[in-house]
Amino acid sequence: MNKTFVTKMPNHIGAFLKASRCFASLGINITRVSYNKAVDSHMLFIDAEGTPEQLSKATEELTAIGYLQCDEEDRSVVLLEFKLKDEPGSVTSVLELISAYNFNISYISSQENGTEYQLFKMGLIVDKQDRIKEFIEEAKKLCDVRLIDYNHADKIYDNSIFYHTFVDELSSSMEISPDSKNELLINTNLAMQILDETGVSPYRTFDSISRFAELLALSRKSSFEPRISEHKISDDTAITLIEPPCGSNTAIIRSGNEYLFIDTGYACYQEEMLEIFKKLIPDFDTVRKSALITHADVDHCGLLPLFDEVYASAKSAACIRLEYEGKDGYREVNPLHKPYVRICKALTSYTPVSPEKITVIGDDRQIRHPLEQTGFFDFGDLHFELYEGRGGHLKGETVLLDYEHHIAFTGDIFVNLKDMTPRQLQYNTYAPILMTSVDTDKELCTEERQALFQRLGTGSWQIFGGHGGKKEYNV
Repeated sequence: MNKTFVTKMPNHIGAFLKASRCFASLGINITRVSYNKAVDSHMLFIDAEGTPEQLSKATEELTAIGYLQCDEEDRSVVLLEFKLKDEPGSVTSVLELISAYNFNISYISSQENGTEYQLFKMGLIVDKQDRIKEFIEEAKKLCDVRLIDYNHADKIYDNSIFYHTFVDELSSSMEISPDSKNELLINTNLAMQILDETGVSPYRTFDSISRFAELLALSRKSSFEPRISEHKISDDTAITLIEPPCGSNTAIIRSGNEYLFIDTGYACYQEEMLEIFKKLIPDFDTVRKSALITHADVDHCGLLPLFDEVYASAKSAACIRLEYEGKDGYREVNPLHKPYVRICKALTSYTPVSPEKITVIGDDRQIRHPLEQTGFFDFGDLHFELYEGRGGHLKGETVLLDYEHHIAFTGDIFVNLKDMTPRQLQYNTYAPILMTSVDTDKELCTEERQALFQRLGTGSWQIFGGHGGKKEYNV
């Protein structure tokens, strides 16, 4: 069993040694350690492997020595200015008072100014707000004290509670659970560590995550403005393409009185998408609802729990089953992709669909070529040949080709970058930064894309990619 311990290390020699001895005495193996003083001067992330009993005991021991703190929501930084006489030892009495109240100093700055006084600015980490009032009253007996508004200071005076502040800001507009906030905390650090080792500045990572979360939030409610287009296929069949500002496209194939959804987008847009679905399909609540996913990425599978039946390749079904059991999906097995995927799941409130709803389509076999036919799938008067890629974008990826009507659903093997809205383009800039690449194997994905276009027969094709508008392609 693995667990990530988010610890607050005291600022003295041997602090990590003490934690390490705790794990060693319990027979627990440390698998990852992350600490970056420039980001957070006290926060240390420790991934440990052991039995549930060992990890539970470690939690108790680390809590007992003050390394695990459960009251982070109550912690804040108070910035004070002390007016002290410019003479030796003037600050000593203030420091002794700070020590008596057991406050930690996160920032201190002072410089003589040509007068008989110096102004000392100090950032104090405060656990209980009522104690700071008492402290200030005592400090005023020693010197003049001024409380500075930390939130409107001219510069950042503290980074010792950076991660918690950062995650609070991320989650404030996305209405996520406490467990999801902890996932954000751990995986934000993991993303920073991985990208830092590849030469990406930690602050570029934090900025990308912040902007990604902001974009998700800005695209909700009344600001959710997908591009919607209608495409007539035959007398009985039409396709409605819904392109949200963030996440995958959703295509609705209507054949007579039946509907099939291709991919479903992010879970955080459920309310907004349902409103659109019900306008397009007035009896949406009562009709049997079916969806087919091109692959098992979180931005394609968010609304699957709404559907009665889900069609997927055998590998995509296996991936969702792993997630449903609380295990790592195919993306999370890749250490470069894991933090971003976990961040997406937390921010978008992703819940995997029950495997009982999944119907496997196509043959389950090892794919040896970039793109191989695995079977057939019929819906209404559409007759699709099923193809599976070798995993360039994600293992289990599915392509649907209807040679009679010249229609292709490609998932993310092909995305139409040349026909995206400005917000779609903005959204698609963050994943390549945070994942290093949106593809599992970029070169293989290129080969799959080439194989896809080589499979298209003569005629005028309508290609519906995973992101971006429909592409018209003549062979």
